[in-house]
Amino acid sequence: MTIRSAEHVTLVIERHLKAPISRAFRAWSTPESKRQWFACHGEWVPLDYGLDFRPGGAERNYVADTDGLLHAYDAHYIDIVPDARIIYAYEMKLGESRISVSLATVAFEAAPSGTKMVFTEQVVFLDGYADNGARLQGTEIGLDNLELFLEREESPIH
Repeated sequence: MTIRSAEHVTLVIERHLKAPISRAFRAWSTPESKRQWFACHGEWVPLDYGLDFRPGGAERNYVADTDGLLHAYDAHYIDIVPDARIIYAYEMKLGESRISVSLATVAFEAAPSGTKMVFTEQVVFLDGYADNGARLQGTEIGLDNLELFLEREESPIH
């Protein structure tokens, strides 16, 4: 018998990006850019990726971990205000098991020498899934990758 549960957690991560808002926003909104930084485990194998960035659009990122287990991310974009905010809902699955459902907001604001970005995620971990801080850690790694991507993009030598 499956134990049913829903554990709610809110993550708030603030970053100062050394890029103008338009470049920071573009890193989220174009498939060519987002695919380069949107990963938290470089050794995992990409299986399927797609991004339809518009209200009502979707994103998917399917990868296999080092044991071959599928990690599936399926998102639906709800609200997009260019250079200001992105709001989307997404679910995560391990294999065939849904482990979480989230509502995420990414807010962009001009700041001295760059952009202040605030990522807020309201996540519900489902049916006894023990996250143990992995979502926060993975999100932090992904946002570290975003910062590095923007710095590489700015550099005259790639």
